[in-house]
Amino acid sequence: MIKEINVEELRTLDKPILIDVRSEGEYSEATIPGAINLPLFNNEERAEVGTTYTQTSPNLARELGLSIVSPKLPELVKKVEEFSKKGPLVLFCWRGGMRSKSFATVVELMGIPIYRLQGGYKAYRTQVVEFFQKKLPFQVVVLRGNTGVGKTELLGHLRAEGYPAIDLEGLANNRGSVFGAMGLGNPPSQKKFEGLLYEELASLNEFPYIIVECESKRIGRVTLPASFFTAMQEGIQILHYDSLENRVQRLIKEYTAFPEAIQEIRVALGRLVKTLGHVKVQELQGLLDSNCLDKFTERLLVEYYDKLYAYPNKPSSKYAFYINYEEPAKALRELECYLDEKVAQRGGEPPVPRVRYSTE
Repeated sequence: MIKEINVEELRTLDKPILIDVRSEGEYSEATIPGAINLPLFNNEERAEVGTTYTQTSPNLARELGLSIVSPKLPELVKKVEEFSKKGPLVLFCWRGGMRSKSFATVVELMGIPIYRLQGGYKAYRTQVVEFFQKKLPFQVVVLRGNTGVGKTELLGHLRAEGYPAIDLEGLANNRGSVFGAMGLGNPPSQKKFEGLLYEELASLNEFPYIIVECESKRIGRVTLPASFFTAMQEGIQILHYDSLENRVQRLIKEYTAFPEAIQEIRVALGRLVKTLGHVKVQELQGLLDSNCLDKFTERLLVEYYDKLYAYPNKPSSKYAFYINYEEPAKALRELECYLDEKVAQRGGEPPVPRVRYSTE
């Protein structure tokens, strides 16, 4: 008999293997993070069955669906059997309907233990939405600083040493600027981004605080949930600065580390005409064309980014704490001491644990 399980009960399973049987288009738009896609219908087949259902009859749609799926079943069952060796299987579709129910029946008949998620992806999505409708149950520590000071780099070091750091730009697949999408590929949908952020928070539920870098409400094509953005604004603000020379070299290394980098920079530069004017953009274009990357980057920082964000490049008493990143190891230790001695002590009780899903 197929075992039904709801989204809250998933936390009782040890490393469940989540299998999304929806079409590749539905899966690409949003799924439960970590889920594997085994579509019963591809995009075209799903559209054909749906059209038959609405324009002809549900019975004919079911017959059409059966004729499409039947030849695929042996291969699909074989894949599911392999996945079952890694952990308990949980099938789901959009809202726990015919697709997951019918396939779960076949899998169960083949002797493979299987769970079916009640409410499907829609139930998980409801859980995410409800979580972000409430006040964020974390104290938020925000790293603020001008472009190129190494905020993302510092977050990575903190996370590697066990601190609750979240790379929002990594989740959004965008560096949060006019050049932010360069070399990063397609960004996630809003629903997918919120699911990824929710899972990050779930993985850090034993901490009373989290650490992020300052972002505007929009990062590329996605938007931070209102409760999260409010918690950032109300959080502990830390100034992070570095020398202009270090910032220049850091940005050159980061933004030229992929093929076609210069061409993408050239295209993005055109978006600054309204801000900098044609003359400055042409001058910057000339530096880029002559491969004067140091001068190009320095001017872009001084004439555009530093004026845009206007953070101090030196100590400032306006912030709860500040760090000079010219010596990264020293700065990391200073920040860790501050977090351990000041932030952790004022954080209060950790939030209620949330479920985290994994395919590992």
